[in-house]
Amino acid sequence: MANLIPWRDRDIDRFRGEINRLFDDFFAWRPFPRAFEEGDWTPAVDISETNKEIVVNAEVPGIDPKDIDISLTGRLLTIKGERKQEQEEKDKNYHRIECRYGSFSRSVELPADVDAGKVKATYRDGVLKLNLPKAKEQSVKKIEIKTS
Repeated sequence: MANLIPWRDRDIDRFRGEINRLFDDFFAWRPFPRAFEEGDWTPAVDISETNKEIVVNAEVPGIDPKDIDISLTGRLLTIKGERKQEQEEKDKNYHRIECRYGSFSRSVELPADVDAGKVKATYRDGVLKLNLPKAKEQSVKKIEIKTS
C-alpha cells in the first residue's frame, strides 16, 4: 500500500484561525454575550493577569467614584454606576450630542479565584483600576483507599 500523506491547505488553516480569533475576541470574558450587561451604556474593560493578581481597568470618565458600586460574587465581578447628564440649556443650539449618559452595569468573569478581602480600587483620570490578589491555591491531599 502506498504511503498516505495528509493534505493540508495552509490558506484554509490560516482562514480558520482568523475566524476562531474573531469569535474568541467577540466573546472574550462573556460566558453569554451581553447576558450580564444592562443599562444605557457599557464601559470598556481591560483584564490582565500576573502570577499574583488580576488587574481590571474600566473606562468610566465623567463619573464620580462615589456613584460607582463594585461587587464580587465568586469569580463574577460587577461594576455598576451612572453617568449623569448635564441639563440641556434652552438657549443653546446643539449640533451633535454623542456622549452617552445614564446607568450601566458591567459584569465580567475573572480568570481565577481572588481574595475578596484584599481587593483594592483606585480611580484616576476616568479609569477605575481594580487590583484583585489571587486566592491562595488550596493544597491537594491524596486520600488513600483502604481495602479489607
